[in-house]
Amino acid sequence: MDADIALILLQDGVVNGAIYALLALSLVLVFAVTRVILIPQGEIVAYGALTYAALDEGRLPGSVWLLGALGVGAFLAGLFADRRVLARGAVLRLALETLAVPVAVAALAWFAAPRKLGVAIEALLTLAIVTPMAPYLYRLAFQPLAEASVLTLLIASIGVHLALLGLGLVFFGPEGYRAQGFSDARYALGGVVIPGQAVWIVGTTLALIAALYLFFEYSLAGKALRATAVNRLGARLVGIGTALSGRIAFLLAGLIGTLSGILIAPLTTVYYDSGFLIGLKGFVAAIIGGLVSYPVAALAAILVGCVESLSSFYASAFKEVIVFTIIIPVLLWRSLRGEAGEEE
Repeated sequence: MDADIALILLQDGVVNGAIYALLALSLVLVFAVTRVILIPQGEIVAYGALTYAALDEGRLPGSVWLLGALGVGAFLAGLFADRRVLARGAVLRLALETLAVPVAVAALAWFAAPRKLGVAIEALLTLAIVTPMAPYLYRLAFQPLAEASVLTLLIASIGVHLALLGLGLVFFGPEGYRAQGFSDARYALGGVVIPGQAVWIVGTTLALIAALYLFFEYSLAGKALRATAVNRLGARLVGIGTALSGRIAFLLAGLIGTLSGILIAPLTTVYYDSGFLIGLKGFVAAIIGGLVSYPVAALAAILVGCVESLSSFYASAFKEVIVFTIIIPVLLWRSLRGEAGEEE
């Protein structure tokens, strides 16, 4: 392997690692706030990519109907959970949160899909369709279990993953799809040609990381999420709604996952079940960060991307095995270094 090939492989590794970094950050965020290991994050990525591809082809994506079904389910779940204290204003507010958004998004998608209004509008519409699914899933599957153990939440997360996997086949079909990229430009850097889509991916990742830092550091909602992550009981005692914090965390995770799907749709053919492996690689990076450290998780994601890229050159048949093997020494080191204790 000469220097040019090494640079090309490292470029691919950094681009893939940028996507894994976004997923790792979202997994750390959700776990810190809600103690949920968000296994379905991979399905959100796949839904984002397939929805964007459908809009790019001028078709109404099946995810529109799934969003409506989740909205109705979240509305009924909210009515049942608060049935003893619901007032008329609360019912109206719940309906606006869970029913008005799917109806408005479906109307926009029905109008815009056949007109093919360009990649920017299609990307924004994809974010509007897929992102709200995450907080609806939280209200349906995880909010009723908010005080359960991490193991119970993990089992629920696996159940949601399997359900979304089957629903993906129903709404998108078994075929794979690709979409138009944000840029067809090519940039020469030394002996390496960098595609414009790669620049978009890395730039978007850096911008989103900076935006998340500003959000957590300076906004009231971000500080509430940080307080909930540090001490759920203490946050509740000072008036921070942990259920609302969970919905915000899932909303951010849905935004990040959908954006990741939009970014990878032009680079690879995405199927309804493609998201699981992508999400699992983000999970490896999050585990290396201990599910608590954002900077370590982001750096680990770049490492995972580079290892995957180099493995595809030297041993392509075993690249997935090599990537997931990275987690073994990390787990061994943490088990030897950590102290056994019961879950709080």
